Amino acid sequence: MNLAGKSLKSLPKISLHDHLDGGLRPATIIELAKGIPGFELPSRDAEALDRWFVESADSGSLVDYLKTFDITTAVMQTAANLSRVAHEFVLDLAADGVIYGEIRWAPEQHLQGGLTLDEAVEAVQDGLDSGAAAAAKAGFQIRTGQLLDAMRHTGRSLEIAELAVRHRDNGVVGFDIAGPELGFPPVNHKLAFDYLAAELMPVTVHAGEADGVDSIRDAIVSGRALRIGHGARLIEDIGWSSTEGETLLASLGPVAEWIHDRGIALELCVSSNMQTGVQEAIGLPNEVSEHPFWVLYDLGFKVTVSPDNRLMSNTSITNELELLVDEFDYDLDDIQQFQLNAAEATFQAADDRDELVEQILHGFAQFRK
Repeated sequence: MNLAGKSLKSLPKISLHDHLDGGLRPATIIELAKGIPGFELPSRDAEALDRWFVESADSGSLVDYLKTFDITTAVMQTAANLSRVAHEFVLDLAADGVIYGEIRWAPEQHLQGGLTLDEAVEAVQDGLDSGAAAAAKAGFQIRTGQLLDAMRHTGRSLEIAELAVRHRDNGVVGFDIAGPELGFPPVNHKLAFDYLAAELMPVTVHAGEADGVDSIRDAIVSGRALRIGHGARLIEDIGWSSTEGETLLASLGPVAEWIHDRGIALELCVSSNMQTGVQEAIGLPNEVSEHPFWVLYDLGFKVTVSPDNRLMSNTSITNELELLVDEFDYDLDDIQQFQLNAAEATFQAADDRDELVEQILHGFAQFRK
């Protein structure tokens, strides 16, 4: 897909919702797996393994979708492997036109090789730094920040929150909770969220993916979330009525109104949502045209575009943008707005956010020439 014969890949982009263990190169998984005695992969062929991830993730269930991560996390248990995966992750983002990426991952899932939590964070940061340096040599300028995930079902959220604060001067920009949403509400992690609020550490929360509006509300109330990870099911808090001329009028419920009026960014991931059954859970056909993205955008919500897990969804930000452009006929101004929304929602200092905005405006102006 292109606009005026130009590829969207060259446009400057911001990646807000991008999992480190969901973005490995299949060839790298195969190579790293050779160093793990007795570890069997579904395939030792890169193309076949790539297909396996996409087909396995396309399950209609978040719980089943998450099982594919047993493979990727298994090869990310040493400092060297973590650094390599992070290094390649940055190069792949840069090649897709990303100028700033917030890369989320769960340190507690990477300790089987004997690393401490702090060592794991340092290893990833080493890889992110070296990846950015290599990208710069290749002519791509990219900055990154780590978002540390606490797994919502393991009970280590306060420990991970403290880890995030310890490394806030070493690349960590925020905190998140991830994993199975339904049955593991944000309120379960209130001690961690209270601690983070006291330490003025930014928070985004996975919500509105496998659970509904109450989960999003809890992310705001208990989590004090500045962004919502996914948030597609916010559509359930929007009512509709028609006038005599059959014009549909939207009525925002209290949660939707709060998010709308305060400009809380939604980290929307269309391809991933279709794989995990988000639309089917709310009675919508599992098609791009039925994803809540367009309604939320039309109503003025601060929507952003992210890939979630590039390996599992065989996608990228460019691909996600192409899906939206092809389906909803968005133009360059729309695409620019998605990137500006994301830049303004990053967990960066105000001056750095302003710099990202300037880079986006300049890049889109050059694209238009």
